[in-house]
Amino acid sequence: MNICVFCSAYSLDDRYTAPAGEFARLLGEGGHTLVWGGSDAGLMGVLADGVKAAGGKLVGVLVELLAHKGYQGADELVMARDLAERKAQLLMRADAVVVLVGGLGTLDEVTEVLELKKHALHSKPVVVLDPTGFYDGLRTQLERMDAEGFLPRPLAELITFASDPAEVFTLLATAQE
Repeated sequence: MNICVFCSAYSLDDRYTAPAGEFARLLGEGGHTLVWGGSDAGLMGVLADGVKAAGGKLVGVLVELLAHKGYQGADELVMARDLAERKAQLLMRADAVVVLVGGLGTLDEVTEVLELKKHALHSKPVVVLDPTGFYDGLRTQLERMDAEGFLPRPLAELITFASDPAEVFTLLATAQE
């Protein structure tokens, strides 16, 4: 499976890097391909290193302004003109989307993917890996949108949340059935 991962390009505390490293190991050992922002920085670099060490493939989609941060060990690096093209390329190349901790860029990516899914422009599973409660606020907001009728489809059809890396792969396997 080609798994697109949205996450931070910043160096983070071990409470965030440890689950990302475990997720990367499982992704690589499972024979999957990581499709990600192509950076060697921060959590993106941790993820790429872990997938590569575990035998997985790496497909990075870099935006030109960040070309200097490209991961040199990638199996494939694609250059996008801008962030909009990058998001489109990432989604196009993916069979599923997984969201790890991140900032505004990650939030932008996940909300765009959910908006596209809401309108049936893709049907790929979207899973948030959240072992630390980082996305509790987002989850609460999405649940409120669902409860108050702001979503045309049930929230569970748009996104699921996992509390540990192994659960992500269970949810992805279930979504493929």
